[in-house]
Amino acid sequence: MTRQRLIIAALLITAIGVFFISGAHQWFTLETIKAYQSDFQTAFTQNPWQVAGIFFAVYVVITALSLPGATLMTLLGGALFGLGWGLLIVSFASTMGATLAFLLSRFLFRGPIEKRFPRQFASVNRGVERDGALYLFTLRLVPVFPFFMINLVMGLTRIKTVTFYWVSQLAMLPGTAIYVNAGGQLGELESLGGILSPTLIASFLLLAIFPWIARRIVQLVQKRKAYKGFTRPAGFDYDIVVIGGGSAGLVTSYIASAVNAKVALVEKHKMGGDCLNTGCVPSKALIRAARAAHEVRTAHRFGVTASEPQVDFAKVMGHVHQSISDIEPHDSIERYNGLGVEVYQEHARLISPWEIQVGDKILTARHIVLATGARPRVPSLPGVKSAPVLTSENLWSLTELPKRLVVLGGGAIGCELSQSFARLGSQVTLVEGVSQLLGREDPEVGELIESTLAGEGVSVMTDARALEVLNGETGYQLVVEHDGDRKILPLDYLLVSAGRQANVEGLGLEALGITTTQAGPLELNERLQTRLPNIWACGDLAGPYQLTHAAAHQAWHAAVNALFGELKSFAVDYRYMPAVTYVQPEVARVGLNEKEANAQSIAFEVTRYAMGESDRAIAEGATQGFIKVLTVPGRDKILGATIVAENAGEWLGEFTLAMKHGLGLNKLLGTIHPYPTLGEAAKATAGVWKNAHKPERVLALLKHYFNWRRGDSSAKKIDT
Repeated sequence: MTRQRLIIAALLITAIGVFFISGAHQWFTLETIKAYQSDFQTAFTQNPWQVAGIFFAVYVVITALSLPGATLMTLLGGALFGLGWGLLIVSFASTMGATLAFLLSRFLFRGPIEKRFPRQFASVNRGVERDGALYLFTLRLVPVFPFFMINLVMGLTRIKTVTFYWVSQLAMLPGTAIYVNAGGQLGELESLGGILSPTLIASFLLLAIFPWIARRIVQLVQKRKAYKGFTRPAGFDYDIVVIGGGSAGLVTSYIASAVNAKVALVEKHKMGGDCLNTGCVPSKALIRAARAAHEVRTAHRFGVTASEPQVDFAKVMGHVHQSISDIEPHDSIERYNGLGVEVYQEHARLISPWEIQVGDKILTARHIVLATGARPRVPSLPGVKSAPVLTSENLWSLTELPKRLVVLGGGAIGCELSQSFARLGSQVTLVEGVSQLLGREDPEVGELIESTLAGEGVSVMTDARALEVLNGETGYQLVVEHDGDRKILPLDYLLVSAGRQANVEGLGLEALGITTTQAGPLELNERLQTRLPNIWACGDLAGPYQLTHAAAHQAWHAAVNALFGELKSFAVDYRYMPAVTYVQPEVARVGLNEKEANAQSIAFEVTRYAMGESDRAIAEGATQGFIKVLTVPGRDKILGATIVAENAGEWLGEFTLAMKHGLGLNKLLGTIHPYPTLGEAAKATAGVWKNAHKPERVLALLKHYFNWRRGDSSAKKIDT
């Protein structure tokens, strides 16, 4: 806690202490107020403005300090000033005092509590941002919730002060009016409990839920407005029509068919989408072939002599296409027809919120799920249109190994393919526009991968800006600006891995008013709805992740929300989204890294474990890398884990599981891991954390205890 917080906290504690020690709290009883009612009335008659001012100030202070007595002050206000003036004075005094209490709570407690419980409060603040005014209005209207507690708790959230003030002023009026009115008959009151009858409390409760009913009415009005100009069909061919047969579309169709909904799936190209045909599967097959070449080339490390590997690139690509072919049945039309999904291999275009033009047919559906994916983004460099450009889409048609390959983009795909082609024998130059590779990771991760690639022959250029592509006498060249100079990079192919853009063209979205964000994906709410409540999106089209497992995660939400959203819907939770970059060593991460935690002002501790300490890594000759775990300061709660190691993606799941289910490092340390394995390093990392947080005082006492048991004279004096 800062010095300012300590000073203010000390002043508040002193003021509260004085209130009780001085006996001032004894004045705030119903009996005392009734006994001195005539004296208060006389003082008010003689000095109305002075008494009103003192009353107002005392009320504000009592409320601001969350002291007992506000209810009795309200009754006294009614007795002194009558219903009209009493309601006006008490209403403003109570709201001002409540706002001061709110601000004190925010100043003293919000920062430290948010740092200690960042994930929980992130979720709370999302709800407050969406419905904070309604929450506060409801709480204020129901008398069973202590008002001082509402002030303190709301101060911990991110609700705006002005919103807190006006909602409090409005919502406290009914209760204030009742208590002020009761003050007019102060002499007849026997207890505070007699003011609010069960019927009156029930009335407040009904009044409190009215805003939620009103909100539902507003939503219905907005829904009617969104559908204005469209005629809803009397009946539907399908419960869901899914457009796009990639990972997101396939999972959506699978889930919907599993609950016996009638489903149609429309895919104009190949089933399986990018993941099967141009992304995950072919790239991992290529990476494995390149790794085999690297293993032959470096076998001498283990005492095995081998000549330089002979790479038959045509056969390498044959292995890639065979992998696709072997996995293809999992995503085939035949399989999905067998699941009860009707598959159309046609182009789809929306002609209304419920109608889809599919070839020469028009399909109708209660819900439509868009899962059309994304495609590689090619920058508009001068000369690039006539250049031999490769992307993740056309790369797999290569039959000859490029001799000179320039890779534009140092993200996950760029790093993976740079390493793979270099291992297969290409002369590779990797060009990245920012200061490090894998820009979302911590700098040390980017530095390690850069040094690894450079050690394998890749020429890495960071902070390099591509300017244009030239076609001269010696062939194609990429012109870049690097270290203040223009440099010429000769190439046979330019492999572009500079991001992806959503496939929205030709779907008819513009006519329906469905728009995209500046980043490219569709404008969606947290439940994956477009502006039209029955049209949803998932996968690369929805963002923010370009990952197959993220698409599947979203697909579950899209399917369940579409089919059952009128009963219960679910916001997508991205907190525990793992990601792996398949270079060697692999880079695997879940949750926060240091860069993100600092950007979000989240306090953390770092625990590191070097893979050079792992027995299995030493035996495998795979000591490059480390594990870095971020935890809540002083606790074993995991905020994020980064693994840079051999096959890191295979054992990242342990940290993902721990975070998802609230298991800390102590639980990992107490779990038996097989020896010797690389995954045992997760337990070792937990051991490093435990060693840094061992109870020194307890250990000191134990040392003296064992000395005493041995009869050691040094045990005579125990340091406490």
